[in-house]
Amino acid sequence: MAFLFEPFGTDFMLRALLGGSLCAVICAVVGTWIVIRGMAFLGEAMAHGMLPGVAVATLAGVPVILGAAASAIVMSLGVSLLARRGRLSHDTSIGLFFVGMLAAGVIIISHSRSFATDATAILFGDVLAIGPAEIRLLAGALVVTVLVAVTFHRAFVALVFDRRVAQVMGLRPRLAQVLLVGLVTLAVVASYQAVGALLVIGLLLAPAVAAAPWTSRIPITIGIAALIGALSVLLGLLASWHLGTAAGASIALAAIACAVLSSAVRRVPRRRSAHVSTGRSTRGSAGGSTDSLTDPAGSEPARPSQKAPRANA
Repeated sequence: MAFLFEPFGTDFMLRALLGGSLCAVICAVVGTWIVIRGMAFLGEAMAHGMLPGVAVATLAGVPVILGAAASAIVMSLGVSLLARRGRLSHDTSIGLFFVGMLAAGVIIISHSRSFATDATAILFGDVLAIGPAEIRLLAGALVVTVLVAVTFHRAFVALVFDRRVAQVMGLRPRLAQVLLVGLVTLAVVASYQAVGALLVIGLLLAPAVAAAPWTSRIPITIGIAALIGALSVLLGLLASWHLGTAAGASIALAAIACAVLSSAVRRVPRRRSAHVSTGRSTRGSAGGSTDSLTDPAGSEPARPSQKAPRANA
């Protein structure tokens, strides 16, 4: 048991566990909708697109979270305007802004000679440096995320299945789309310190992918994804402590491993049931052919009588 509890005897590891778990819950709520809506590329673009804002904020000495939020907002607004007023598809608009913002961030970093350490923290995260102020910020982001997700749950569901039906039902699909993009922005900005701009997409997608095979209900999927995300944070921190690996990368890799393991475990019962049903059908076919051969009249073998279904009480 010392293997599990010894690392969390220090304050910075406890703060990393709490802050990382808050990030995992935020990413579980948002990531479930990203997977269902097919917005993975947007999440990836947001994560990389906030790099110039973070770089400028770091060089200017202002809170990094403000620069990340400003850059992500510019990214989301630019993609929306270019997709609406231009002749480009949504994915093409995202790709153009994604590359443009990333290139701008690299140019800003290249002009600073003493930016190597800060750039590493931006790209790969520094969950071990989370303090009380970051934990309060993450808690506030989680409250906002949950309130928006609960309030607009019906609108999000209708938007996923049919935008026209959502419009007819008065659920305002355009507002729902804007809010969904806003949640993606909030999740990316809130989680970048834990896993970094390059790895935040793993915490967004992997727990939701791991939870999807076990249920078809969205709230339950979000709950399972939150548990898997928190478990990934725990496993990643333990690996970082005992193996000396980067904490953010360990958390992202643990989340991916959970997704792979969940998919593999879920396939086992399906393969067994498919094998049993195939064996039954094979035995039934063999029995039927034997009956037809032994029937002296050469007529079709008699079929077992089927009972009428019971009426529901």
